Amino acid sequence: MGSGQVTSSVSSGFQGERVTVAGLGVSGVPAAKALHARGAVVTVVNDGDDARAREQAAELEALGITVRLGDGASLPEGTGLIVTAPGWRPDKPLFLAAREAGVPVWGDVELAWRLRGPGAAPWLAVTGTNGKTTTVQMLASILRAAGLRTAAVGNIGVSLLDAVLGEETHDVLAVELSSYQLHWAPSLRAHSAAILNLAPDHLDWHGSMEAYAADKGRVYEGNRVACVYNVADKLTEELVREADVEEGCRAVGFTLGTPAPSQLGVVDGILVDRAFVADRQKNAQELAEVRDVDPPAPHNIANALAAAALARAFGVPAHAVRDGLRAFRPDAHRITHVADIDGVAYVDDSKATNTHAAEASLASYEPIVWIAGGLAKGATFDELVTRSARRLRGAVLIGADRALIREALARHAPEVPVVDLGRTDTGAMLQAVTEAKRLARPGDTVLLAPACASMDMFTNYNQRGDAFAEAVRELGAGA
Repeated sequence: MGSGQVTSSVSSGFQGERVTVAGLGVSGVPAAKALHARGAVVTVVNDGDDARAREQAAELEALGITVRLGDGASLPEGTGLIVTAPGWRPDKPLFLAAREAGVPVWGDVELAWRLRGPGAAPWLAVTGTNGKTTTVQMLASILRAAGLRTAAVGNIGVSLLDAVLGEETHDVLAVELSSYQLHWAPSLRAHSAAILNLAPDHLDWHGSMEAYAADKGRVYEGNRVACVYNVADKLTEELVREADVEEGCRAVGFTLGTPAPSQLGVVDGILVDRAFVADRQKNAQELAEVRDVDPPAPHNIANALAAAALARAFGVPAHAVRDGLRAFRPDAHRITHVADIDGVAYVDDSKATNTHAAEASLASYEPIVWIAGGLAKGATFDELVTRSARRLRGAVLIGADRALIREALARHAPEVPVVDLGRTDTGAMLQAVTEAKRLARPGDTVLLAPACASMDMFTNYNQRGDAFAEAVRELGAGA
């Protein structure tokens, strides 16, 4: 790891400054309000002009904020700063115009970081391709078990601006950060941070895997105590080595195997710490049992170890790790057991929206009837199928890009029976579950792990998971 002195962020003065906020939604509205309250002359631009956008625009215009709906391309005259919603792509005309004019662009995370007051709560940050939300929620549960005032915020759906500027006092924040948010957060300096894993995702937004990894790697910049990395994912360790951190910051790995010094890992069903102990060459601290992790799937144990590493970096005692993990309950649609019917388990992992997440899900069960498909987002499926083929009893494919998965199965698992469903109506999921039941045998798992986004057939992955659970219940009622 490199070392370098970093300066602390301080609140910038916005009085009279012309600021353009790009995008409404969860981040844009709080950003516009915060800037307006500090005397900035705010103009909000938004590509869309739907009912929700008009409702938000009316709320802001009542405060005296200018809103331009249906025009997110042109740079308002006199703009000295742009604060953007994280999802806006860097190649949008608005940002190209800003670059030509020498106008800086911040994200809502950058704005929140700069608006922190004196003595503000430090941030424990989590990023990665998969597992971010679960890990941040685990971390928050552990911190609470230690008696600390905390909140799970950021990309998890709770605005960082609201957390930073709200009346509630925090001792520490558990912060989920996406690659989009990190791209627009140049001065962020976390207490400690973790990158859980890295796999190709959002490459249409970032332009390349190298750019995607570089944006993820920003989370390590200026860390004070620990940069937490995945021993099984060498790219995360390389990003630690490249990071410019404060003097004394340590690299701390997590592994599903026996940990080396400066790592957390698993020994005989026990989560152990060899990083935050005296004489870590010889000693290890028991933290929790594997059975304390819900569910105890391998990738979820890895999430628990990453959360534990960040908590320990903040000085949390071992018993709080155990108590926090025992208290944690995962959100819906994350390897959620729905029901057992005729000796077959039905599991909803609709949140597995890319190949990396689906592979982790598939590695948790055997044998499997796999329900997959949707929007591939440019992904390929050969590696996923090759690694998972031996676990598959059969596959049921749905969605717009199902042919890509079908072709990968034909190349690498030709013996696996495949049902290809072309329908996209509301009854499609029931048919998919019915076909999966036909293929399954007692002791099997029917697993919804789509490896694809959901928006071709559903509003989001939540609705897709709900449809699966409803279809399973209907199937069970008729069993």
